[in-house]
Amino acid sequence: MIVRMNANKPPAPGQTGNRATLAGSMPPRRSLGLFALLLLANYLVMRFLFPGEQPVTVPYTEFRQQVAAGNVIALYSRGTTIEGRFRAAVTWPTPEQIKEAGNPPRPTALERRLLPPPKTSDSFTTELPAFFDRDLENFLIQHKVEISAVPIQQGGVLQSLLSFAPALLLIAFYVWMYRRAQGGGGGGIGGMGGVFGLGRSKAKRYDNADPANRITFEDVAGIDEAEAELVEIVDFLKAPAKYTRLGGTAPKGVLLIGSPGTGKTLLARAVAGEAGVPFFSMSAAEFVEMIVGVGAARVRDLFKQARESAPAIIFIDEIDAIGRARSGVMMGGGNSEQEQTLQQILTEMDGFTGREGIIVLAATNTPDVLDRALLRPGRFDRRVVVNLPDKAGRHAILRVHVRKTPLGPDVQLEELAQATPGFSGADLKNLVNEAALLAARRDEAALSHKDFLDALEKIVLGPERPLLLTAEDRERIAYHEGGHVILGLVVAGADPVHRVSIVPRGQALGVTYQRPQTDRYNYPEAYLRARIVGMLGGRAAEEVVYGTRTTGAENDIEQATQLARNMVTRWGMSDAVGMVQLAPKENRFLGSAGGFGGDKPFSEQTAALVDAEVQRIIHGCHDDAKRLLREHRSALDALVSALLKTETLSEQEILQATGLPPAPQLEGAPTRPHT
Repeated sequence: MIVRMNANKPPAPGQTGNRATLAGSMPPRRSLGLFALLLLANYLVMRFLFPGEQPVTVPYTEFRQQVAAGNVIALYSRGTTIEGRFRAAVTWPTPEQIKEAGNPPRPTALERRLLPPPKTSDSFTTELPAFFDRDLENFLIQHKVEISAVPIQQGGVLQSLLSFAPALLLIAFYVWMYRRAQGGGGGGIGGMGGVFGLGRSKAKRYDNADPANRITFEDVAGIDEAEAELVEIVDFLKAPAKYTRLGGTAPKGVLLIGSPGTGKTLLARAVAGEAGVPFFSMSAAEFVEMIVGVGAARVRDLFKQARESAPAIIFIDEIDAIGRARSGVMMGGGNSEQEQTLQQILTEMDGFTGREGIIVLAATNTPDVLDRALLRPGRFDRRVVVNLPDKAGRHAILRVHVRKTPLGPDVQLEELAQATPGFSGADLKNLVNEAALLAARRDEAALSHKDFLDALEKIVLGPERPLLLTAEDRERIAYHEGGHVILGLVVAGADPVHRVSIVPRGQALGVTYQRPQTDRYNYPEAYLRARIVGMLGGRAAEEVVYGTRTTGAENDIEQATQLARNMVTRWGMSDAVGMVQLAPKENRFLGSAGGFGGDKPFSEQTAALVDAEVQRIIHGCHDDAKRLLREHRSALDALVSALLKTETLSEQEILQATGLPPAPQLEGAPTRPHT
């Protein structure tokens, strides 16, 4: 596997606030009617779903037996119906009665179905027979049964209250929410968004009064051009009269555009720290909720808080989440919510007069998808591109991140900056952190240069893999990586080889690092062909030495194919195809290519011609790689021997083992990068 690190992937590489105004301390009459319906529904549900303990119906003879046994406490008579209460609960029918009912003759299935299930209760009901027992009253008095003139209550007041408990709790919760809504934000369904805090902004506020949390331009390095663009913003927040006295107004919004990790959020906080004003930070994704209208309410609340704290800075990260171009066709609530939130932002920014001292900063990786209304003058007036840092910028960023880190005497930050083209500020911070963790595991008192190099390999390829390779496999891997190295030394214009290793890491069994002397921004055709030759050096070395092929060149072939295809379809480096764009332009901030959409905008004959040209470039470079390796076979064998001994070689060790000088410069190649 060959890893080349380049700065730019070459080649392929309504309301004035969100708070509802609610009068009074009690819900309106409409809500009272809702409460009544709620209580009625609760009563019916509890009545039918949770009927409570029902009296058991017993025969008159069973009733008299229970009275005789002294198990009846009280009763109430209405007509021929008697209702009463047992002293001890009774099960009816009893197990004995059920058993007797099942004795021969055996009951039929219908009789078994009609037989009532056993039921246990301490209350009962029974019917007086037609021949009313005149002696019943004396019989009851004799056994001390209380005869009541009013119905006997089942469960009492407590049971009645418990049946209404769910409805009462809901009503109490509703009243509590209503009172909170008087001081909460609006939005949501029926204006109840504020009840749940849905309409309130989730922005984090950073006050710069505390020096420990204050971030200034001293904490930002490597993006001097972007800093210079924002100095005027800081000056306006400090002394607005300097600009308004001549009729000028400060920009209402500044859009920060850059790749992930370049420091857009850090730069925005540094602007607030330099100006000494409150900083409200919020991700655009936090505006949008399932309930339509919540996002707009949060926008209103955010801007209201900023006005109350003016002068202030509002920072919206990843604004493309809500600022995408409107399609004009509503495709469900989610899209409607996003458009309402965007429209509210546009309205709020139009409401600035330039005198409030409020400036909106926003960050995005995809400026091409933003709505045009956001980018017009009067909203986001300025666009500041935050590029990946160059070599000097990476050096400055490393100095910032190692301020509190003890370094060994062998650490060369300038060399590390040269070895990490294409790294963002976040990548460099992670590099320092990984090196510190490695040094801590090794019980070192300070970070060494080796710690940084090992951390770099871990970040690029992953951790070491403890694979048990045979001697034949190790030798073959060494020849594969040696092929990359030799071609990096003999091909004119190739990037210098920085390091080679046959230690398995991640998905790679070996790796060769090549780095340019300076950051490259423009790539001549000869350099691109030299890169393809170097990429195919591993496969070429296996064919030269062993005469066979393995799967180890998969990643090399993928990179070479992509680079050759870009030469043909994007950069017009094929005489047969000509200067015609046949592939979409890559997103310079994300590094991914978008599609044309729909069918290919070229014919099948053109597609076949493109394939033929790509194969011609790759096959020609492959032949050159094999020819050069045959010419320098002795240097290749010497390098492999050194690799098998130490597994990892630095640039100087590579030159000593091979006896070859560094790669010659291309004739007429610029010594400084193009812009």
